[in-house]
Amino acid sequence: MIDGDTMEVRMPDGSQDTIRLLGVDTPETSASETSPDEWEGIPDNSDGRAWLTSWGNDATAYAEDHLAGEEIYIETDSESDRRGTYDRLLVYASQSESADTSFNLRLIEDGYARMYDTQFTQRSTYEAAESQAQNGDVGVWNYDATDTSTPTAAPDGGQQSGSLTVSGVHADADGNDHENLNDEYVEFTNDGESAIDMSGWTLSDQADHTYQFPSGFTLGAGDSVTIYTGSGSDTEDDLYWGSGRAVWNNGGDTIYVTDDAGETVIEHVYDG
Repeated sequence: MIDGDTMEVRMPDGSQDTIRLLGVDTPETSASETSPDEWEGIPDNSDGRAWLTSWGNDATAYAEDHLAGEEIYIETDSESDRRGTYDRLLVYASQSESADTSFNLRLIEDGYARMYDTQFTQRSTYEAAESQAQNGDVGVWNYDATDTSTPTAAPDGGQQSGSLTVSGVHADADGNDHENLNDEYVEFTNDGESAIDMSGWTLSDQADHTYQFPSGFTLGAGDSVTIYTGSGSDTEDDLYWGSGRAVWNNGGDTIYVTDDAGETVIEHVYDG
């Protein structure tokens, strides 16, 4: 898998080739390479780029989960060029020979891709699927502009939740992020003078991947806690998300912390 719409394949005769899924475009996985102007409703700013980068990584993971290492069936289109940029073979890809829906179209229906504006036989079908995903706020189209102001305190009986700060972010794990999950982490520090009971609090990113702090977890005054993306045994200083894939975008993302009353405690934007 190169990204959500491009992959290397081995043909039945043993030769290798690179295919590009016809008629679709998933977001780039680097904030510097994203093009928000190609995505209706996504602003061309750091927040919009972080959003697209997040969904670019999600699209790649989605393709990996469904296609990597598997046998697929591919078909070219008589109304499209046989090869595109970088000599990649332009194809429809399906997970079975009798599949009614190509993986290309599923990417659009599930909000992982937009329709690529070129000529191909199924263009009208893809346009309709994209419109439906946009109108339904599916996947990448579920963008909601965020406020990047500093964290605010939540009204929780006098506890100053604003004293909770993001004291460290390590989004770019060594090697493949998805294979080194515990080298991806976020650290929080309680800079206040009293402990913070974080039972029922949640941690999430722009793509709404969500972690819930354990019941009874309290962060003492002056103490720090690190939340690792992978699995492990929780302690007072280390907590484990238990995710099966990377969460935090290397190119930038937004860290949200919400208390048990649903109030936003932290909204922290970091760049790659």
